[in-house]
Amino acid sequence: MQRYFIEPNQLEEHQAIITGDDARHITKVMRGKPGDKLIVSDGVSREALTEISEIEASQVTVSILEWLPMDHEPKVSVTIAQSLPKGDKMELVIQKCTEIGAAVFVPFVSERTIVQYDAKKEGKRLERWRKIAKEAAEQSHRNKVPEITESKSWKELLASFEDYDLVCYCYEKEQGLQLRDVVKPFADKLKADPSIDPCVLVIVGPEGGFTTGESEAAEAAGAKSVGLGKRILRAETAGMLALTCILYETEEMGGM
Repeated sequence: MQRYFIEPNQLEEHQAIITGDDARHITKVMRGKPGDKLIVSDGVSREALTEISEIEASQVTVSILEWLPMDHEPKVSVTIAQSLPKGDKMELVIQKCTEIGAAVFVPFVSERTIVQYDAKKEGKRLERWRKIAKEAAEQSHRNKVPEITESKSWKELLASFEDYDLVCYCYEKEQGLQLRDVVKPFADKLKADPSIDPCVLVIVGPEGGFTTGESEAAEAAGAKSVGLGKRILRAETAGMLALTCILYETEEMGGM
């Protein structure tokens, strides 16, 4: 069943108003008609099964049939900090990590970032990324659309570590500590105290990896250097793997 995210003020007690691209998608792509059912969510705290009651030129009105539980989000809020990769790889990271369950994306620039940051293009790029996240969240039946922040510098990213309960940076030269060595004790802590509302930051470097100085700075700021196995992963793959492992260990995919 199709799902659409709308603004909170568009979702009322007995009906919802869908406008813009979503209304056009319903009418032009899905060929919607009165009586068709779809799900609407305000992306914050309310979600409902609805039925199309009226179709106009620029909006679709739906009637609320049933309020649905907001239970599709992971207990652990995982932020993916990704050094800007080449080409459209960031779009792939956002799309797939949204499907898996990431809560926030933080693009950043590090020493070996190949992409040249252009502040003039930042607005359009963010708009594109946020559209991709919204569509991926709708497709995967998320309750919320992940947040995508403006691009940060490495220094700004380091300063944000104190906002998280656990910070891991994926380092291809790490020979000792692996991701599970850090996440498993953290997951056990959450199991022992379900009242914790955990936030985890996963940092993925650029195609050329982190410099030694960046690695030392991250550890000094409180991050755990972790490996992701014996193979070298592409920059756009590492975050997906780390996110999946974290959600698995924190019992997102089942467990006692």
